[in-house]
Amino acid sequence: MKIAFAGLGVMGAPMARHLVNAGHDVTGFNRTTAKAQGWATATGARFAPTVAQAAQGVELFILCVGNDDDVRAVVTEALPHLAEGAVIVDHTTTSAKVAREMAEMAQAQGRWFIDAPVSGGQAGAENGQLSVMAGGDADALAKAEPALNTYSKAIKHMGPAGSGQLTKMVNQIAIAGVVQGLAEAVHFAQVAGLDTDAVYEAVSKGAAQSWQMDNRWKTAVKGEFEFGFAVDWMRKDLGLVLDEARTNGAILSQTALVDQFYAEVQAMGGARWDTSSLAARLQARTKA
Repeated sequence: MKIAFAGLGVMGAPMARHLVNAGHDVTGFNRTTAKAQGWATATGARFAPTVAQAAQGVELFILCVGNDDDVRAVVTEALPHLAEGAVIVDHTTTSAKVAREMAEMAQAQGRWFIDAPVSGGQAGAENGQLSVMAGGDADALAKAEPALNTYSKAIKHMGPAGSGQLTKMVNQIAIAGVVQGLAEAVHFAQVAGLDTDAVYEAVSKGAAQSWQMDNRWKTAVKGEFEFGFAVDWMRKDLGLVLDEARTNGAILSQTALVDQFYAEVQAMGGARWDTSSLAARLQARTKA
């Protein structure tokens, strides 16, 4: 399949690499040309200096960029250059509103837009083990699935345009609560003078077990917060969640509180720390 991939960052670069390794004809694009050149050199694929050139005649246009404005700009530039009936798959985490806007715009020009945010982080992208939650036309998604399967372990169609983004919001709400609980558990164990390794062995085999506990307990204990999804990005996502909740009336008191805690982590200089750095906020308060 002739594919273009826009956004070759920590997530996009390995995802696009999986497509190349699977034998697809892939052209990469990144706003920082040097990054696109580096990706092309590493994979043996091509890169294009503009979105329009990357999109020329492609059947599947995939993007993984920063925010709503980035998606609008990339999709608007790409659309006129895509093959008739082409499918656009957006892995960016955005508002549901922009997903619906892009779907309408694409359909008006004889193309399809799928909002398809992912879960699994950088490690999932590197290992081809992402979970994809997709909104939009089911037949269009089916056309794209053979390509998406190269870097995904699960793809779930959630409903019409915007449904993928709403599902990703559910994902982030759940993660925010679990990570805050983990931070408080680590903090309590330390303050209580317990052997934190022994505590982990005792509680991680029962109802308290979670991905966050298995992957972030020991690093949080050590005060190491350099493992993936950054606080800045989590705050962006939680901002989307809270905006949507103001519209639909959902009550998200814990999510709003955790968002405030992440703001404190940013103020501590932890904007690029990973999301488990909620523990750092408690550690700093203990020392104060």
